[in-house]
Amino acid sequence: MLFEVWAPRAGQVTLHAGGRAYAMERDPARDGWWRREAPGEDGTRYGFALDGGPVRPDPRSRRQPDGPDGLSAVAAPGGFAWQHAWPGRGLPGAVLYELHVGTFTREGTFDAAAARLPHLAELGVTHVELMPVCPFPGTHGWGYEGVSLWAVHEPYGGPEGLCRFVDAAHALGLGVVLDVVHNHLGPSGNHLPAFGPYFTDTHHTPWGAAVNLDAPGSDEVRAYLTGSALAWLRDYRLDGLRLDAVHALADTRPKHFLAELSGAVDALAARLGRPLFLVAESDRNDPATVTPRRAGGLGLHGQWCDDFHHALHTVLTGESQGYYADFAADPAAALAKTLRGGFFHDGTHSSFRGRPWGRPLDPAATPAHRLVGYAQNHDQIGNRALGDRLSASLSPGLLACAAALVLGGPFTPMLFMGEEWGARTPWQFFTDHTDPQLAEAVRTGRRREFAAHGWSAEDIPDPQDPATRARSCLDWAEPHRDPHRALLTWHRRLIALRRAEPDPGPLSATSARVSPDGTAVLRRGTLCTAVNPTPEPAALPLGGPPATEVLAAWHPVSLPGPDGLLHLPPGSAAVLRCGGPGPEGR
Repeated sequence: MLFEVWAPRAGQVTLHAGGRAYAMERDPARDGWWRREAPGEDGTRYGFALDGGPVRPDPRSRRQPDGPDGLSAVAAPGGFAWQHAWPGRGLPGAVLYELHVGTFTREGTFDAAAARLPHLAELGVTHVELMPVCPFPGTHGWGYEGVSLWAVHEPYGGPEGLCRFVDAAHALGLGVVLDVVHNHLGPSGNHLPAFGPYFTDTHHTPWGAAVNLDAPGSDEVRAYLTGSALAWLRDYRLDGLRLDAVHALADTRPKHFLAELSGAVDALAARLGRPLFLVAESDRNDPATVTPRRAGGLGLHGQWCDDFHHALHTVLTGESQGYYADFAADPAAALAKTLRGGFFHDGTHSSFRGRPWGRPLDPAATPAHRLVGYAQNHDQIGNRALGDRLSASLSPGLLACAAALVLGGPFTPMLFMGEEWGARTPWQFFTDHTDPQLAEAVRTGRRREFAAHGWSAEDIPDPQDPATRARSCLDWAEPHRDPHRALLTWHRRLIALRRAEPDPGPLSATSARVSPDGTAVLRRGTLCTAVNPTPEPAALPLGGPPATEVLAAWHPVSLPGPDGLLHLPPGSAAVLRCGGPGPEGR
């Protein structure tokens, strides 16, 4: 078989495969590339030695059986026997479910997670969004310190385990999205700098030198990242990718890497004959992220909407620290603004950043599904000192209110695993670094970070303690007892109602009225969602065409009387069938 590697700085490259060494030759057609034919088959271990140095894994390795520092193994794509045809599922109309393989079950494997997929199919979500699955040191971790961007973490089940998971999801009609990290690689097991200029000091990021997207040699680095993204979508039959922290992708070239990537993904979708999509995590609040390339944008198909989360969080919890401060100044106004326009910071001053931030979206021209809305996600839970979910401090009724605003709102909704039943298990920051010095640095850094906010070191969970990961695993006995069972039923009903309602189109098609006390009325198509997160009964004017049917209610309610007021008990929500959109205003 043919072995290839890009190593532009090397004077000599040796292939080590199947226990033998082979001198590689320069590829006359591609600058910096080396190649060699040698015996190899599925499972053959191999690696490359540069200028007589140590044998290192292949940067484009499809499998790392012994972890990031071990030899690569041949794993031919296309060898899996798929059992289920899949036409694909696009982002419009989606209901996403973020899932971490290592804590979704105690076993922490693809196969164990696949056994729980019928629960998600019954819940009604359309796509499972896997957190990163590239190899990382040890067994358990979040996955954001992965390396070998073409490979699959072996303790999860490796490439075949991922294929089995995707095939099982497709059998139930569920699409699969994968979270990928292009903005940095983990500090341990990262061999890319030895091979070539994968990183550059031209720009700096919170993780150090930036991935090289615009310095000399960046053509091959961009091709490396794009090729990896296409391989996930093509070879594992995925439906989309979530791109981690794209604001950290420093690129000054005329055509931004993200525009190049989105063009390549759209071309692959056309070739495969099924929809594919990219969803960005970005804190820039820049409409260009989701603006089509033909209109001068980057052409990504969606992006996470943290501003909606922050506004909703302040309404529900009253928290005002850190980046919540601007939202907490007037939580109701912040929630109304994000529901109508997506971004809260759209050129306004951000006290957290100390300067103006963002640009406004055009609600009439922005399809609502391009923004992903959520009450919780892995970051907003796991980056808290104790990894506490909303369920740790909010009543079931307030959790029901949060669900109603997410699932009744204009954005593509996303749930974090266990949210559907109000899971009481925390989701904490955990690592499994095999390097003792790195492990201690992570432990100390975590405690120092929260000490600055008044936390005692002994109160911060040790990321390296196996108990931290164990506490973060879902308790699958919870959904069978109240109040978890009632919350699960509530989420199923809200998702069913949302999926039965046609997509209303642009962001402006959903009206939102939020009162100063946080009570809210949303109209999306013919559905009217009313929420009372206060401790007192509320009489809410629905406005617009009268309600004709109560479709769902956390506590029993009656249709409005002649005065048009819906009487909602404290900490409750309801969904009614109404006519067209109601009035704007606050």
